[in-house]
Amino acid sequence: MNHPRTSRQGYVLITVVAAVSAAIASATALALSLPVWAMFMGWIAFFSRGLTTRSTVENLGCVWLGISIGTLAATGIGMLAPALGVGVALPIVVFAVAIVVVGIRGMPVMNNLLAYFLGLVTWFASELAPSIENVVQLAAAGAIGSAAGWVSHFAPRWILRATGSVRQTT
Repeated sequence: MNHPRTSRQGYVLITVVAAVSAAIASATALALSLPVWAMFMGWIAFFSRGLTTRSTVENLGCVWLGISIGTLAATGIGMLAPALGVGVALPIVVFAVAIVVVGIRGMPVMNNLLAYFLGLVTWFASELAPSIENVVQLAAAGAIGSAAGWVSHFAPRWILRATGSVRQTT
């Protein structure tokens, strides 16, 4: 988001654009009755790796899969807990989830381990009941945050270029 060669004007612009993006994203999440905190999980995922449009999609996809895996994990805990107790069901399911999530970090794409865990944290922190509606709600909030991160990263460049304020570097 910042580069050592950023001018004072660029530094201020980056700061203001990030603040405006965050404000608009939070207002959008609020207007859509989505959890604002979950929007920030998407924002964090954007900045976790890549800072390109392609990595934006991949990172968000990892968050979405993390949310989905979290939903399946919650369902599995709910199914196993009556027979085994939560004290046994939880570690078994967490072990299985960790095997899957840590194992897929080696895929050629969709391999952002941090973004997977952001999705898992989003699911479990929400304390929502497993349902497609709740998955969509959290995924939408994350998408808003990821889009806001993308805008906050690229918009200052566009503005500086349009105003002729970008310093050429080699």
